Amino acid sequence: MKIKALGFTLTVALVILLWPLVTGAQRTGQPHRIGFLGNSTAALEANLVGPFRDGLRDLGYAEGRDILIDFRWAEGKYERFPALIGELLALKVEVIVTAGTPATLAVKKATTSTPLVMIAVGDPVGTGIVPSLNRPGGNITGLTSISAELDAKRLELLREVVPGISHIAVLWNSASPLQVLGERRTQVAAEALRIKVLSLGVRNQEGLEKVFADIVRERPGALLVLADRLFLHHRKRIMDFAAQHRLVGVHAYRELVEAGGLMSFGPSYAAMHKRAAYFVDRILKGAKPGDLPVERPASFELVVNMKAAKALGLTIPQSVLLRTTEIIQ
Repeated sequence: MKIKALGFTLTVALVILLWPLVTGAQRTGQPHRIGFLGNSTAALEANLVGPFRDGLRDLGYAEGRDILIDFRWAEGKYERFPALIGELLALKVEVIVTAGTPATLAVKKATTSTPLVMIAVGDPVGTGIVPSLNRPGGNITGLTSISAELDAKRLELLREVVPGISHIAVLWNSASPLQVLGERRTQVAAEALRIKVLSLGVRNQEGLEKVFADIVRERPGALLVLADRLFLHHRKRIMDFAAQHRLVGVHAYRELVEAGGLMSFGPSYAAMHKRAAYFVDRILKGAKPGDLPVERPASFELVVNMKAAKALGLTIPQSVLLRTTEIIQ
């Protein structure tokens, strides 16, 4: 009995001594590879990538030691998605992170096996990305920005700031299924408010220059930019044009307000990118993407640029100012 007890004690001691070496070997082996498919450029999406990295860091991941993030940037050219996705799949990434509907649809088309974490997809059910938010199934999970509920809200805010507005231009990406839905919803909401809509669908920068000419000719009183990463990429050009032609606007992205636009209303995209780290963590630890419910935004932002308001000769109503989450002076 003493010999057996001694043997057991030695075995336990050996396991205790060797366990750090075993786990250390696992930890210091190949880091997890994460693919990140960006719509724009590293510089223009730094304010979103930063929170994603922060989220991973908060969960205990160190880049280089525990994870490697392979970035691929479309630079506003969505036709590049298939080739960029092919590069990520060739690297055998364990999960791909996307932002927005076009990139997510492109990954869905390219693979049904590599896990996909989507961020800020406006209507993942309506665009056929997942069958249900609660049970996405397959290889996809992540966060939705519920754009369907926000398009009308932005129009209502516009009418609140400019009660007499009767003619607006709506800028949308005609290459995106979600944007097609968003344009229709905006048309319906505008009709209810008796506002005439100049619908401007574009696919690229060249298309932007053409619709700018349409705006100059038709002379609407406001410009609404729907939520698409193409416009995030070209935000400075769009907002410079809007300022030059004194166009009021309530936009989807706060970045357009930071670039000189009047107002934005929508979810916190930075917060959504940070939250995406949670889904990546769960997947790396063995969870199946399809078992993780798609989350809705936890918070919304109403951002007002007072400098732009002054340049437009507008007084922002107190009712709007009381609801703002941030005022840019």
